[in-house]
This record gives sequence, C-alpha cells and structure tokens, in this order.
Amino acid sequence: MRKRTAEFEVQPLTPAEEAAWRALARAIVVIPRVLDADLRGARGLGNTEYSVLMNLSEAPGRSLRMSQLANYMSLSVSGMTRVVERLSRHGLVERMRAESDKRGQVAVLTADGFARLEEAWPSHLASVRRRVMDHLVGVDLRALADAIASIASADMGPPVRRAARMHPGTDR
Repeated sequence: MRKRTAEFEVQPLTPAEEAAWRALARAIVVIPRVLDADLRGARGLGNTEYSVLMNLSEAPGRSLRMSQLANYMSLSVSGMTRVVERLSRHGLVERMRAESDKRGQVAVLTADGFARLEEAWPSHLASVRRRVMDHLVGVDLRALADAIASIASADMGPPVRRAARMHPGTDR
C-alpha cells in the first residue's frame, strides 16, 4: 500500500528491504561497540583513539589539522580536542600550531604513537576479520563497499574516507 505525503508517495519496504535495513541499522550500532571492546581488552586502546592514530599515520608528515582530523572521524572539533588531549597525555600525539597560518592546531603522531599503532594493529585486524569479514564470505565486497559508500555520500556529512593507504606491518 502506498502512503501519500504532501511531497511524494512513500512505498513501504518489502520484507527483504525491511530485513536488510534492520540488519544494517543494528550493525551500525553493534560493530563499533564490539570492535572497541575487543581493542580495549587486547591493547587498552579504544577504537576512537586507534582511528586517530591510524588517520595520522596515513597523513603526509603524520600530521593533520584538528578540524580535518575531526572531519575524517565524524567528530566535533571539541570532541577531537578531548581525544587528542588524552593521547597527548600518553605521549602518542603532539598538538601544535599550524605552520601555514599559525592560527590552526595540528595533531602530530609521535614515534611512540606510531609504535602503539603498530602494536595494536594485529589485534584490531583480528577483531575486524572475526566480527565483520568472516561474515561476508562469498559477498561481492566491491559492490558492498560501493553501496555503503553511496549511502554515506559526501552530501550527507563529513568527507568520504580517503583512499586506503599502506597499513603498519604490511606491504599493501
């Protein structure tokens, strides 16, 4: 049955669409929580902190403006400031004035931060494989990635993730 609104007609979801939507909605909530718990349990590092270290490790000069890093992480600048301050207290990241304009703040990955990322990476990878990738055997991963990327398109919010770069401990 079609429902009519002032702007357009709305088609109810088919049973298959409803099942896909509910599974996706649950995964959006559950995956970050279980990956965070796995990483905290294995390495004492949360998923947010890990992601900050990862993003910095992939950036030129292992540094990013705080606003750019916040965008990559879909956090507010004040939220990113709190994360970076926590990482700074442990010597994993330094925060400094931007050389280009002296007004902005830049987060810089330290040698200790990179070492901590390299230490945590195998645990994170094992968790991602066990919690997500092992459930996608036989799925067209390129099609899945394209579909998810189109759902989270640039017009919906902060920028789409940059192209994947080399990860610590690999030659890919």
